Amino acid sequence: MPKPESFPIDKIYVPVKRKKALKPALVQEIAESILSIGQQAPILVRSDEDRFVLVEGLHRFEACKALGEETIIALLVPAETAHQKTLLSDSAEAEAERDKMARLKKLRLEKEAADHLAAASTAAAKPDARELRQRPKGLKAIADQSHRSAAASRFNNTSRPKTLSEWITQQKGNGGRY
Repeated sequence: MPKPESFPIDKIYVPVKRKKALKPALVQEIAESILSIGQQAPILVRSDEDRFVLVEGLHRFEACKALGEETIIALLVPAETAHQKTLLSDSAEAEAERDKMARLKKLRLEKEAADHLAAASTAAAKPDARELRQRPKGLKAIADQSHRSAAASRFNNTSRPKTLSEWITQQKGNGGRY
């Protein structure tokens, strides 16, 4: 079991792939913790010619760096162990990314379903053009509609004349002039 040692921060290289996973809020939280109680868990590094490569502990490393520390407590691990840790963290990161994408897809589908339902209920609540034409508005509209319906009933009456001569006869009988 390797023993924790103090390593110069400027001699530790952070792979670009690891930097992408950096969460500034977490770095801030860890930095505050380090200020109050010190660094409790060492980071893991491996040797690479004249420098060290960060294997695990990105947020602790960045927190110490942000605090202006010149050294950090770390465990020097062999390259094989570092490779295994990298594979494990990569698979864990990949799994976390898949979970995140699945959650996002589920949320997107739920939102689309809710939007579709809202659109359908809005469409059902809106009257169509025929209903708007048939629906009276105000007292004048009601009066107009009753006059129209009376005229329509007279027009649709079965005693309606079928020929001009029948109409003339009907008009004479009603006291009208033709």
